[in-house]
Amino acid sequence: PALLEPLFPPQPGASPGFAERVRQHKVRLEWVRAEPAGLRGAVRVLNLAYEKVVSVRYTLDGWASCAEAPAAYQPGPPDGSTDRFAFLLPLGSAAAEATLEFAVRYRVAGAEYWDNNEGKNYRLRGRQRIPPGFPQDPDSSAWIHFI
Repeated sequence: PALLEPLFPPQPGASPGFAERVRQHKVRLEWVRAEPAGLRGAVRVLNLAYEKVVSVRYTLDGWASCAEAPAAYQPGPPDGSTDRFAFLLPLGSAAAEATLEFAVRYRVAGAEYWDNNEGKNYRLRGRQRIPPGFPQDPDSSAWIHFI
């Protein structure tokens, strides 16, 4: 399976000032984690109305094509003024050598807000996972002995 390496801090929600950024921008990525099933993550949104829709738009081919995955509400808001939504981007083997880019969309009360990592999109580089016991550098554990 592919290993997805974030090209951004994978837990923006743990950084100082996160709650203020959510209040200011209405939506922010909280964290992501690569798993065998795909990319799992959470989004925090400002609770502006009861009905809201959160989704993640993503691409593996530089936006030549894209897909959108819904995010599901997670009960138990951390602070009462925000809600948390969780998502899973089902990537499979397609992400092995690709770059995954995504942005988060929040639709509420007739408005739409995006978190696109300050215009850079959230990017993760895919690469093949090295099997256990297989040296990463072929020269690192090999000895050549000439007689």
